[in-house]
Amino acid sequence: MALVFHPALNAPPRPRVSVCIANFNGAGLLADCIDSVLAQVGTEALEVIVHDDASSDGSVQLLRERWPQVALLASDANAGFCTANNRMAGHARGDYLLLLNNDAALFPDAIATLLDGARAASRPAILTLPQYDWESGALVDRGCLLDPFCNPIPNLDPARRDVAYAIGACLWIPRSLWRELGGFPEWMESIGEDLYLCGVARLRDVPVRALPGSGYRHRQGTSFGGNRAGSDGLRTSVKRRRLSERNKTRALFVLMPGWTMWPLLAAHLSALAIEGLVLSLLRRDTTLWRAVYAPAIATPLRDTSLLAPLRRKVQAARTTGIARWFSVVRWQSRKLVLLARFGIPKVQ
Repeated sequence: MALVFHPALNAPPRPRVSVCIANFNGAGLLADCIDSVLAQVGTEALEVIVHDDASSDGSVQLLRERWPQVALLASDANAGFCTANNRMAGHARGDYLLLLNNDAALFPDAIATLLDGARAASRPAILTLPQYDWESGALVDRGCLLDPFCNPIPNLDPARRDVAYAIGACLWIPRSLWRELGGFPEWMESIGEDLYLCGVARLRDVPVRALPGSGYRHRQGTSFGGNRAGSDGLRTSVKRRRLSERNKTRALFVLMPGWTMWPLLAAHLSALAIEGLVLSLLRRDTTLWRAVYAPAIATPLRDTSLLAPLRRKVQAARTTGIARWFSVVRWQSRKLVLLARFGIPKVQ
């Protein structure tokens, strides 16, 4: 796998912020994203880094011709979202990283707001901004809480600052903290890496906070299909469901503090088995069972050699008490709430 680095033209000698944008076949999205970064007001020096993950839509040529002031990492093979962000973080020179999806666009004062929030924090913290739906402009979340099985629950409370995790579409973190935490886990490939990183941070009593001001717009679900509710209900894809269920199971195994992991893992696997069997019967099709649920249920056994030592390492570094960890967990089933609201999701 070859990786070619194209340096930025007139790059600032000492950037304060490094904006990292992972791109795969996003030629039609990049203008809104990059231009929103370049249009930021009231900010200190920043650099923009794009990792192109072997796009076939002319993204590399577009980036080099239209935005020579953007540094480009061009991969000749698809490496995935986690690897792309880890590579950009390795090339970044700023004190802070802002991970930004290529299907997102910042409000004009977003980076200034994040810088102010970082300065106001008494210690290094992971921050995010309110997320708004691209089409409707409706508030999507102010960071996320979790249910007991690592399903995200959008935080809509403007008074709540501490959250379980910041969505990777707009995640701010000091570069030194990124290195300390180890970045995104590349064994996750994509989906859930933000939950995992923030979970490791919270176990070490690192704040994860949603700031009240500014924000960003996001075309939800563009990368993997689905993950957005419309007039016809909730849509998703087999690929998204496979990665999501596997990675949530892995995250639960590694992150849940102390003895709490075992009963929650048992309940989680039982719920997955029931969910998979019911959906297969209703659809009269075993595709979801074979592609999504059976692999997720087998994860703790199949991936023991990866997960068991990782859990020991992560839990050994834990300084957060169990009560504090669960302060951002809501004792409800997020899936049942979505089922009652939207019905059975349509899987593409």
